[in-house]
Amino acid sequence: MKALSYSHGVTTTSLIGETIGVHFDRTVERWGDRPALISRQQGVKWTWRELGAKVDAFAAGLLAMGLKPGERTGIWSPNAAEWIVTQYATAKAGLILVNINPAYRLSEVEYALNKVGCRALVTATRFKTSDYIGMVNTLAPELAKARPGHLESGKLPTLRAVIQIGGAAPGTIPFESVASMGGAAERATLAELAGTLQFDDPINIQFTSGTTGLPKGATLTHHNILNNGFFLAQGMRYTEQDKVCIPVPMYHCFGMVIGSLACLTSGAAIVFPGEGFDPLATLRTVAEERCTSLYGVPTMFIAELDHPEFGKFDLGGLRTGMMAGAPCPIEVMRRCINDMHLSDITIGYGMTETSPVSTQTLIGDTLEHQTATVGKVHPHVEVKIVDVDGRIVPVGSPGEFCTRGYSVMLGYWDDEERTAQAIDKAGWMHTGDLATMDADGYCNIVGRIKDMVIRGGENIYPREIEEFLYRHPAIQDVQVFGVPDQRFGEELCAWIKIRDGATLTEDDVKAFCKDQIAHYKVPRHIRFVSEFPMTVTGKMQKFIMRETMVDELGIKEVATA
Repeated sequence: MKALSYSHGVTTTSLIGETIGVHFDRTVERWGDRPALISRQQGVKWTWRELGAKVDAFAAGLLAMGLKPGERTGIWSPNAAEWIVTQYATAKAGLILVNINPAYRLSEVEYALNKVGCRALVTATRFKTSDYIGMVNTLAPELAKARPGHLESGKLPTLRAVIQIGGAAPGTIPFESVASMGGAAERATLAELAGTLQFDDPINIQFTSGTTGLPKGATLTHHNILNNGFFLAQGMRYTEQDKVCIPVPMYHCFGMVIGSLACLTSGAAIVFPGEGFDPLATLRTVAEERCTSLYGVPTMFIAELDHPEFGKFDLGGLRTGMMAGAPCPIEVMRRCINDMHLSDITIGYGMTETSPVSTQTLIGDTLEHQTATVGKVHPHVEVKIVDVDGRIVPVGSPGEFCTRGYSVMLGYWDDEERTAQAIDKAGWMHTGDLATMDADGYCNIVGRIKDMVIRGGENIYPREIEEFLYRHPAIQDVQVFGVPDQRFGEELCAWIKIRDGATLTEDDVKAFCKDQIAHYKVPRHIRFVSEFPMTVTGKMQKFIMRETMVDELGIKEVATA
């Protein structure tokens, strides 16, 4: 029989059987005098012991406000020291932290807070064009006259307290004040909770940004995310000597788990170059703080590599990091290794619902494995590739990527139907991603099931075309997707971003493809763009690109059987 696409992450390293709060205390005890958090925009440089003191004080304050284990506390903020304090304080207090996308607007915030019944909200004052306090007051005009911590709102019926970072608007509680609210009784309660909270308790809700329907609240446990952070840190060989530059957002698993929790479990330092991503600030931070690790989605690395001042910075301290969140172009990966000293950079693959990482490339892998796969299955995790009937496909054949193990979420908050659609009766999480697995267990993501283009009966995976087009020296970034076609059912469309100073025409692109790839894989429609619609985590929103082209071309949707 031909080998099947199944792999299990065998390891002699045990899972951590502790809550995040207990493990946090162990880290403080072990590496108390080592750097824990550097927030460049705030001038913050705290050791683990200093961070521990702030976390304990804030956790005691949350309890003094009347919050009880199991209740939900939202956080709506860009990257800041307060984010880290809130993350670990809520874990110690047994509160479920609800990550709210900093880009959310009124209806989205209202939905998120009410969907999970948040009793408290930690919010920034403003960021870029987002006036967070203004939006909260729009949703809850009662706040301005409310006694702090005693909000009664018609639109936000469960919300009682608004904790404001960097301000003191009427009705809010200043972030700094919370730390002084707890006393000996609350400290004693925290000590009791350390012995009673269980690692399978839910501790975090993250809303997934679907392309259709309302966001789903992926509910994760201490066990889920603490262990994922631990094995990620092992994969990048972190020690307390490492400094990890985190320009990715904390509200997402990339920042919160791959960033913060990987540092917690290894004693490495968390380094924020700014509130949001800025390529120049990131390069400057890596150079001046001598960071050893750098994170980002492909578009972030592209922006850094192509920045006019890139050559001015000494990035020699770098050795490892992670590129994830979107397909990683091979040529970009090669430039990171050669030009940014990231010889040990890894690629991670996963999703919020799996804490997030299921596979990761390994330090020491060949260049081909580093650049052309998403690595092998993580320790204690299973992976299989299945066909439309749920049967495991032979090695090398494409199918849906499914994963099972400690990392799979509890489910979607208050949504049994969509939970059952995602996690089958055997405990497998169905990702919706198309993948292949080779004989050595290395996986490759070839696209989304919904992104696969069927042109005249031929199955086309857009990522294959993107990887080919990235080879053109004038192309900085490219996204390929399908649009309806009366004759073939679907045709390929490519949106291309040209490098500064380069020129490229539609005929040039088609000439580049001629005799290099099959004729049916050559994009029929080509558009040159300056930017792509994407989420704040760098995931390309191809459904928006497709809708734009359908409108522009005046295409009618083709009925399918």
